[in-house]
Amino acid sequence: MAQYLLLLWLVSIIGFAVLHLAPGGPLAQFTLIPGMTAAQLKVIAHQMGLDRPLPVQYWEWFRRMLVGEWGRSYRDSQPVLSVIGAHLWPTLELMVSSTIIALLLGTWVGVLGAIRRYSVFDYLATVGAMVALSVPTFWFGLVVIYIFSVKLAWLPPGNLYTIGDGSFLDYARHLIAPSLVLALVTIAIWSRYMRASMLEVVNQDYIRTARAKGVPERRVLIRHTIRNALLPMITIAGLQLPTLLSGALVTETVFTWPGMGRLFLDSIGYRDYPVVMGILMFSAILVLIGNLLADVLYAVADPRIRLD
Repeated sequence: MAQYLLLLWLVSIIGFAVLHLAPGGPLAQFTLIPGMTAAQLKVIAHQMGLDRPLPVQYWEWFRRMLVGEWGRSYRDSQPVLSVIGAHLWPTLELMVSSTIIALLLGTWVGVLGAIRRYSVFDYLATVGAMVALSVPTFWFGLVVIYIFSVKLAWLPPGNLYTIGDGSFLDYARHLIAPSLVLALVTIAIWSRYMRASMLEVVNQDYIRTARAKGVPERRVLIRHTIRNALLPMITIAGLQLPTLLSGALVTETVFTWPGMGRLFLDSIGYRDYPVVMGILMFSAILVLIGNLLADVLYAVADPRIRLD
């Protein structure tokens, strides 16, 4: 736990320094106001605490963050936690749906590729994974919009729901395209790891023993091979959380999805540093929680593993 807290502290220092040392700064948005003078900028800087040394600014921000006061948005003076909370659920819904899709399809492709090793399906799955890992996510998003929204008109091109229609079916239709695009890279990674794990497990002694005892092949595959091959995937699932967060940033931008990724880009554009730092710290906390849960679930799934 101590190393997690230390890592969060280092993330906060690096993020705060990079944001405040970058050209422009929070006052850049005020310079665009017609008639703004240097004297008025100094007053604003003093009110925002930007005229103090950077270490002092960081300490004040860090001290308030520890007690739950993450600051207020420069944009609309709303509490940072309230701003993040308003955009959190759309991102979580997108991540959960894409994870379910990746889990089902990635596991199926990996298992089938291992069972039919060096078959046409295995080669196609390998090539497909390479393409998915090589092509940018935003390009897949644009392709999906062009084919399924513009040409076929099967799915909406973006947004959370259709104005005037708040039904669950309408929301589900809007969720399909961004979820598939966000899951694509994870499917490619998961399928490759699952295939490798399956090939490693299938050569273990207990698999050969089960077959020698006359256990049906289907039972060997489901109860022994797949079950044990899924154990390393628990760790992989925890490590995929940063990939999902970074992919959500691009996906939400392409599909105008009102989540944390879209909020992050908008806040950078408006130099809304309290919100940017809030999202950065919140994302770091989510990543650490994901890794911790992966370790705990691995220990639960495999009794031979014990957490210190």
